[in-house]
Amino acid sequence: MQKLRVNKITVSYAGRELFRDLSWSLGERDRVALVGPNGAGKSTLFRALLGEVEPDRGHVARPAGVRIGHLPQDLDLPPGKSLIDTAMIKPPELAETESRLSEVEARLADPKVYGDERLLAQTLERHDALLTRYERMNGGRHASHVRELLAMLGFDADDYDRPNETLSGGQKKMVALAQLAVSAPDILLLDEPDNHLDMDGKNQLERFILSYRGSVVIISHDRYLLDEVASQTVELERGALTVYHGNYSYYLNERQLRRLRQQQQYVTQQKEIARIEAMIERFETWAKQVLSRKHMLAARQRRRMLEKMEERGEIIEKVADQRLMDFKVDGWRGSKKALELKQVSMAFNGDPIFLGVSALLRHGERVGLIGPNGAGKTVLLKLILGELQPAAGEIVLGPSVRIGFYSQEHQTLDAWLEQSPLDLIRSLQNSSESNAVNFLLRMAFSYEQARQPVRTLSGGERSRLQLARVMLQQPNLLLLDEPTNNLDIASVEVLESALDEFNGTVLIVSHDRYFLDQTVDRLIEIREGELREYIGGYSEYLVATGRLKAN
Repeated sequence: MQKLRVNKITVSYAGRELFRDLSWSLGERDRVALVGPNGAGKSTLFRALLGEVEPDRGHVARPAGVRIGHLPQDLDLPPGKSLIDTAMIKPPELAETESRLSEVEARLADPKVYGDERLLAQTLERHDALLTRYERMNGGRHASHVRELLAMLGFDADDYDRPNETLSGGQKKMVALAQLAVSAPDILLLDEPDNHLDMDGKNQLERFILSYRGSVVIISHDRYLLDEVASQTVELERGALTVYHGNYSYYLNERQLRRLRQQQQYVTQQKEIARIEAMIERFETWAKQVLSRKHMLAARQRRRMLEKMEERGEIIEKVADQRLMDFKVDGWRGSKKALELKQVSMAFNGDPIFLGVSALLRHGERVGLIGPNGAGKTVLLKLILGELQPAAGEIVLGPSVRIGFYSQEHQTLDAWLEQSPLDLIRSLQNSSESNAVNFLLRMAFSYEQARQPVRTLSGGERSRLQLARVMLQQPNLLLLDEPTNNLDIASVEVLESALDEFNGTVLIVSHDRYFLDQTVDRLIEIREGELREYIGGYSEYLVATGRLKAN
C-alpha cells in the first residue's frame, strides 16, 4: 500500500531550480535512505512532503488520514523544562484530537443531544471516529508509551528530571524523537537524527528505526547506520531522483555499475551522432555543388532524426562527477613524540571527569578518541589546546608540533560570523583577493558564497570553511572534533583520503563508525574516568570488547 506519492514536482529556491519533475512513491513500512550532496535539496524535499513548500509544478499525494512526523536537523527544546516534561508534551494532532473528543463527550451529556435521536446518532458517529483516531495515536497510553520510547532510546528514570539545558545535542534529538513517535505517525521523516549521538545512541537509534511500525525516510551521512536500517536508497543529485532497491552498500555498487553503463552508452551514442552529423554535412555539400534536391531532403531527414531524439529525451548525458573540495594537508615531520599525557586528572564542580590518565601519540599515528557523551572527550581536546588547565598531571607537546584544530560546533569561526569566507582566507593567507577566491573555489565554494557572511553558511559549508582554515595553518598535529557531522558522504571520503596522505599525527573525536574504520589504527576510549586503548579501527574495537564475534 502506498503511503505517499510524489508526482512530477518541480521546486525552485531563491531563483534556482533545485529539482525538476521528481516522481517517487513510499510504501508501507518502507525504510528509505535519502542521500545526495550538501545543497542538493534533501531537506527541501522533506518540506515539500510535509506541505511546507509548494511545488512550482506537480503535487504530493497522500491518502486521507496518513500522518507524517518530522524530526528536523536543527532543533531546540523548550528552556526551563525537564527531560520528562518535554517528552510528555503531546504532539499537536494528538492534543487536538483529545480536545475534540472531550467536546463531543460533553455534548453526549447534553439533554438536547441525547433527547434527539438523529442528533445523538450523528454525535455518536463523530465520537467513534475521534476515538478510533485517538487510539490509533496511542492517546490512552500516552504517558506509558513515552517512557517505553525513552527507555528504547537510552534513557532511564534517573535522567527524567535533567533540565533540557544540560542535555547533549544527541540527547535532545532523542527526546524530540520520543515526543514525535509516541503518536505513531504513518511516516517518520528523520533529518540527520544521528548527529551528535554517541556509539550507544546510534545503536539504540538503529533498533528504534528497525522496530518502528510505520514508514521511515532518513537523511544521514553515517554509512553503517544506512546499511543497517535502509531497504531502499534514494539519491537526489543534480535535480534528479534515482531509486536503488537496497541499502547503502548496494547503492554504491549499483550506482557505479549504472554510471559505467551510462558512460559506455554515451560514448557509443556520441559516435553515432557524429557519424550522422558528418553525413548531413556531406549531403548539404553535395546539394550545394550539384543543386540536388535528393541530397537536401536526405540531409533534412537526418537532421530531423537528431531533433526528435532530443525532443523525446533520448540523448544520453555524459556522466558528471560531483564537484568536490580539494582538501589536502601536507604536514611535516616533527618530534617523535607528538603528544603525551602524564597522569592527567580533571574535574568540574568537584565531579571527576578522569583521574590520573596517561597516553602517548607518536608522529604519524592516527588515533580515534571515543566514549559516551559527557565522558570528557571535548574536555581532553581543550586541555591539549591549553584552553583548560588540568587539576593534576601534565600535557606535553613535542617541541616542533603545530596544531590544527577542527571544532565540533564550528567555534573556530565565531569571530568571523559577520565577515565573509574571503575575509577569513585573506587574513590567514595574507594574499590577494584573486588568490583567496581561487582557494575557496577549490574548496567547492561558489563566488557568491565566498562573499556572503559566514553566519549565512549552512552546516556543511561551515565545515568546509573550517577545513580550509586547518589547511592554511600547515599543522603537523590535527585535533578533529566530530569532523564528519555536517559533511556529505563524498566530502567525508575526500577527508579520509587527505588524512591517509597527511604527514603528521591525527587525533579524532568521532562517533562515525565507518569513518573511524577508514582512518585510525588505534582507538582510545574514555569511560568512567579511565582511558583504555585498542589496536585497530572501530570494528576491531567491537571484537575486542566482545560486542562483535570475530570472523
